[in-house]
Amino acid sequence: MNDIELEKLKEKGLNEHIPIIMDDTLEKIKEILLEEKPKRILEIGTAIGYSACQFAKYTSCECIIDTIELDSQRAEDANVNIEKIGFKDRINVIQGNAVDILPTLKEKYDIIFIDAAKGKYPIFLEESLKLINKNGLILADNILYKGYVMSDYNKHKQRTAVRHLREYIKEITENKNMSTQILEVGDGLSITRIKNNCN
Repeated sequence: MNDIELEKLKEKGLNEHIPIIMDDTLEKIKEILLEEKPKRILEIGTAIGYSACQFAKYTSCECIIDTIELDSQRAEDANVNIEKIGFKDRINVIQGNAVDILPTLKEKYDIIFIDAAKGKYPIFLEESLKLINKNGLILADNILYKGYVMSDYNKHKQRTAVRHLREYIKEITENKNMSTQILEVGDGLSITRIKNNCN
């Protein structure tokens, strides 16, 4: 693994305002990965491949990561970056719309990380429940969305995203088959343990 290239990728993300995982969120996920020792991870929202490479760094050589990216240029960039960092054999970038791709996946996952279109989080959750292993974890980043989700924010620009994030939180906190923590790290991280398979 090439740590220098990984650091360069982080700098690129920050300098070019490409959404990459925040340090304190990553620190928490690193703890989870070291404890859970997943064999297969699904990421919804690749961007330039930074978080997928970080997940590969903190998991065993046997752990495979599938990651979905809507933007074709970003998916292409992610593949280049993943190869440079040395994880080409462990990270599979799937280019396309996650809403279309998720129902076609045949694998089961120990951890699913959601970090894509905020307005689609309830759909991503519904599909993730079909793909997660029993006792698996579904993590959702940016769940508090700049504080808007837990406030009385109602401006038109972000209203749909905020409404769908609230729907997501309602489902993961009220469903008896799930046990959820919501942490105020980064822009909010929800950690949902699946008690029973919901499919």
